[in-house]
Amino acid sequence: MSEESYRLSVTGMSCAGCVGAVEGALSAVPGVAQASVNFAEHTASYTGEALVEDVVEAIKAAGYGAAVMRGVADEEEKEAAELDFYHSLLKKTVVAGVVGFPLFLAGLLDWLPPVTTSGGQIFWIITGLVTLAVFIYSGGHFFSGALSTLRHHNANMDTLIALGTGSAWLFSMAVVLFPNIVPSMAQHAYFEAALVIISLVNLGNALEMRARGKTSEAIKRLIGMQPRTARVVRDGKEIDIPINDVGLDETVRVRPGEKIPVDGEIIEGSSTIDESMLTGEPMPVSRKIGDTVIGGTLNKSGSFLFKASHIGSETVLARIIELVRDAQNTKPAIGRLVDRIAGLFVPTVLIIAIVTFLIWFDIGPDPRLAYALVTMMTILIIACPCALGLATPISIMAGIGKAAENGILIRNGEALQLAGKLTVVVLDKTGTITEGRPEVSTIHVLAARDEQELLSLAAGMEKQSEHPLAEAVMEAAKKQGVPVFDVEQFEAVSGQGVMAIYQGEKVLLGNERFMREHAVDVGVLNELLAKSDNPTATPVLLAHAGVLAGVLLIEDQIKQDSAATIQALHKLKIRTVMLSGDRRASAEAIAAIVGIDEVVAEVMPEEKEQLIRKLQAEGEKVGMVGDGLNDAPSLARADVGFAVGSGTDVAIESADITLMGGSIRGVPTAIELSRATVKNIWQNLFGAFVYNTVGIPVAAGILYPVSGLLLNPILAGAAMAMSSVTVVTNANRLRFWKPGK
Repeated sequence: MSEESYRLSVTGMSCAGCVGAVEGALSAVPGVAQASVNFAEHTASYTGEALVEDVVEAIKAAGYGAAVMRGVADEEEKEAAELDFYHSLLKKTVVAGVVGFPLFLAGLLDWLPPVTTSGGQIFWIITGLVTLAVFIYSGGHFFSGALSTLRHHNANMDTLIALGTGSAWLFSMAVVLFPNIVPSMAQHAYFEAALVIISLVNLGNALEMRARGKTSEAIKRLIGMQPRTARVVRDGKEIDIPINDVGLDETVRVRPGEKIPVDGEIIEGSSTIDESMLTGEPMPVSRKIGDTVIGGTLNKSGSFLFKASHIGSETVLARIIELVRDAQNTKPAIGRLVDRIAGLFVPTVLIIAIVTFLIWFDIGPDPRLAYALVTMMTILIIACPCALGLATPISIMAGIGKAAENGILIRNGEALQLAGKLTVVVLDKTGTITEGRPEVSTIHVLAARDEQELLSLAAGMEKQSEHPLAEAVMEAAKKQGVPVFDVEQFEAVSGQGVMAIYQGEKVLLGNERFMREHAVDVGVLNELLAKSDNPTATPVLLAHAGVLAGVLLIEDQIKQDSAATIQALHKLKIRTVMLSGDRRASAEAIAAIVGIDEVVAEVMPEEKEQLIRKLQAEGEKVGMVGDGLNDAPSLARADVGFAVGSGTDVAIESADITLMGGSIRGVPTAIELSRATVKNIWQNLFGAFVYNTVGIPVAAGILYPVSGLLLNPILAGAAMAMSSVTVVTNANRLRFWKPGK
């Protein structure tokens, strides 16, 4: 059985302490290779051979609900369920508030009757029963969640809320029914406190849920890019069908203003297409017969037919959605540490609450029982670890979503965290700093009969090669209409050139090093290049029968934003290095134009990885930028690999970060965003730790001996509710982040 990846919606997680319980249940299932839980999104994902049904049952056995998510319909169902729960929380907030806040205000104004009178006792018994009914409606999910986790020997936020409010209700009912069991100073009911706390916690959860939903807007927008129907040509007729019914090689019609339903290749017509939502590039691009179109992009002008090449989960858009979602579910090292802390937090709080109760009951002032109860309840209410658990994943979700909006696909949270620490960025030349579309600009004939013969022989050599420069030679031969000579015994030498036999003689086509290794005299080369108007051109030498027959100068235009990108990296205090297999003079000429700090030229492909290793050994944090096709070893070796692609399979799969638009401007943008996201995480963690570090001692009454101050349980409830909302709101600031600011 092969390993597969699944994503599940998990219900019943009320705080970060639940993350460890669900992850533990997942990991314990035989066949689960890797598992992660995203508390911010209330989802889980796993990779392995385990049956998804077994995994779902394991999560349910741990006290939580689970359902596998297979497509857009499941996403919409999950979103609808969350919206219903949000509205339900608001209703529960109102019901608890309508009963609790008038009681609270009446108590402040001393309008409530004492429990020792017969009329007062009847009033408080009725109030207690009403409170119980409100508990069942507005707080039932806290108590059921607490019981569920208790059955599985766990504890979470529900446990704290249920213990705090439940003990307040039980104590209050005991005082109301048997007022003489406690001293007169302790004859007070806490129904209003319990009700207001339930109301505030529900309100906080609702606001948190709404704010959390905003961090997922990038995914929602990506999902919304895909149209629901497609117009296909069947039996000579154009008909509209659901997008899931589109088959491979199906002929699809796209009219002006419509979104392209799936990936494919244009077979009739032409148009300009807005690909900005995928690539981050604002300008529409022209597409004609033979060009690839990507599902989800917007057709601006012309009408065209295309043949579907990728459908369903195989489209670029579907894979991008999956990649972004997987990245949002991953945790950097700091997130894993916080999860471990949060998993121990609730049991620790329970111990602190019990110890506090015993101290107040043993050595506190009268009424000891009342003080002991209030301090214990306040600790239980204020100590919810939600803010702690949300601090990292909510920022990761927002940061990776923001990156996707800018045409930057970040594979995991670790890459997002590491990108901001880079000290050196190494860039490949061809296809990275340059356009990667080389053209033959000049042909110098030396020993050949004429330019046509030279070009024909060069084309014959290159027709079996896959090197980018080979395409330039073949295109030049095509434009000039010259024949392509047939050669024999073709052999490619990596990083140097190609060799073959033509008319019984050896022919070499490649760089200067290749010629020297085969004893070909290239002394005239420097003189030819000195006369050239373009110092950035790459010379390709052709030798026939041991004699240099000619030189083709191949020019690759520098990308318009390369210089601006290097400047932006320098502003971020990052050193830049350019790698090239090209001759040093050409490489240095390009480096001078764009402002590169250091040039390493005439390198073999395997030497690129060695340079990365060398820089890392010197203590540098290295980012490698390449085209994702022939730079795979160095991309993998770097601390963070940036693949420059346009949505191709190889580009998406080859690096930690993929720049969809083909522009390297995304490199400094990703680094800036990484720093902003990590800063946001530390802000969240600082706030969460300070909140709990200060809040718990104050709730325990540490200030009472000095100032006589005790924290009101209602204020504790408000503080707890707002702490999570504050963390989520702070993370949502990343949604408004812009590069360069």
